[in-house]
Amino acid sequence: MNSMSKPENQILVIFGASGDLTYRKLVPSLYDLYNQDMLADRFIILGVSRTDFSVEKFRDRLGEGIKSFANFRDIEESKLDSFLKKIFYKSIDTENPNDYLQLKTEIDLLRERFNISDNCIYYLSTPPNLYSVIPLAVGKAGMNKSTGDGWKRIVVEKPFGYDIESAKELNKNLLKFFNEDQIYRIDHYLGKETVQNVFVTRFANGIFEPLWNRNYVHHVEVTGVENIGVENRGGYYDSSGALRDMLQNHLLQLTGLIAMEPPSSFDSDSIRNEIVKVFQSLRPLKEEDIIKNVIRGQYVASKIKGEKIIGYREEKGVSTGSRTETYVALKLFIDNWRWGGVPFYIRTGKRLPTSVTEVVIHFKPTPHYLFSRNNLQDGCNHLVIRIQPDEGILLKFGMKVPGSGFNVQNVNMDFHYSDLQNSYLPSAYERLLHDCMMGDSSLYQRGDAVEAAWKFVNPILRAWKNNPEIPIFGYPAGTWGPEHADDLIEGEGLLWRYPCKNLANDGLYCEL
Repeated sequence: MNSMSKPENQILVIFGASGDLTYRKLVPSLYDLYNQDMLADRFIILGVSRTDFSVEKFRDRLGEGIKSFANFRDIEESKLDSFLKKIFYKSIDTENPNDYLQLKTEIDLLRERFNISDNCIYYLSTPPNLYSVIPLAVGKAGMNKSTGDGWKRIVVEKPFGYDIESAKELNKNLLKFFNEDQIYRIDHYLGKETVQNVFVTRFANGIFEPLWNRNYVHHVEVTGVENIGVENRGGYYDSSGALRDMLQNHLLQLTGLIAMEPPSSFDSDSIRNEIVKVFQSLRPLKEEDIIKNVIRGQYVASKIKGEKIIGYREEKGVSTGSRTETYVALKLFIDNWRWGGVPFYIRTGKRLPTSVTEVVIHFKPTPHYLFSRNNLQDGCNHLVIRIQPDEGILLKFGMKVPGSGFNVQNVNMDFHYSDLQNSYLPSAYERLLHDCMMGDSSLYQRGDAVEAAWKFVNPILRAWKNNPEIPIFGYPAGTWGPEHADDLIEGEGLLWRYPCKNLANDGLYCEL
């Protein structure tokens, strides 16, 4: 991102504009773009929701959100005021088709007033039940067609479907009124700088890409975990679970980026073609594979440093007998020439010791140990790509310990984005919003990729639903999950980078 990358003049229509996402993420990110002179010269935000706001009250509320959540903390009041003047508001009943004719009139008036062409982005910052309703109404009001005077795009937040059937139905409904190249399915994980740096790490460095295959990689580990519980989302989460909430979208997309073949060029179609090929190469899971290679868990009450932490079933909005998973670990294989036989281990969970998202490439050990090692894990080189927090890259390799003999110790060579004090690190939404304004869909999910990911996950959901004998393991809040998850890792002495069996946290015990 740089100051030369300025979009065409346009209007951004945010449905669900009174909600938390707009307040905390979207508008603060737009202000950050404005602060860098990376918005169009003629740019308008039109907030749309049912709440009865005046334009002034809506601007005041979003101004508070900018002061609290924008990347730029030193906010100039004059600059903030000039940005807020670009924001307008329209209250409609989003389920009433007639109200969209009023919305169309409002958009046309803003276009004429500010001399903006017919370029328009519709952002669905709404509950998923409106993801088909709003595009239908927009289409019937004639607001969906790209014309000679401008284009139309629509951004859809996750979750994109609840299973393979609902994802296909949602794609079908969207495609009734928008072409695939108009649809931007957003996954904020793909907007993170370190995720994008995966491309550069692999394809701009001659030392990595030749090793990025089954001949040199022993296994790949993808972790995306949180130390928080479900907070106030118990009702939603109990009908979703960790598999749908994190693994099917964020972590599988990240796996696709790690495993993809080099694209023929760096345009959005070429990149997304290669990601789809990865998903199409995922080895299908049979029920016997699911029992053996998929571990699910649910956090139970514990004490962490003297503080009592309630279990998942005690959370507000959660059923007392819930079997919804708050933790999933699985082993998968990608059946293609590059990755044949290399296990990929993916895990996600809530109420773990820390919040971290990272990818670890475990390279194969040397064929003969000249120097003594405690176990196989110590003898491997690791490349760690840290997505969040403290974004960066770390390479582990062996070095001789000073002194007599040949004692070897693993050391780190690392880089942190925070070390670049003069470089600005944009937020994920900042990057993705700007890409959409520029018409770049590289970091957005394509419809066939979404369906392919659901196709892989669906057998797991079906097996859990139909076979009550498949266990759900309890794990104390504040630990790394069920011990059984360590048994997934193939190879003597091999564990996750943060092993589940290391449960000896000071001041923590499980109340079962």
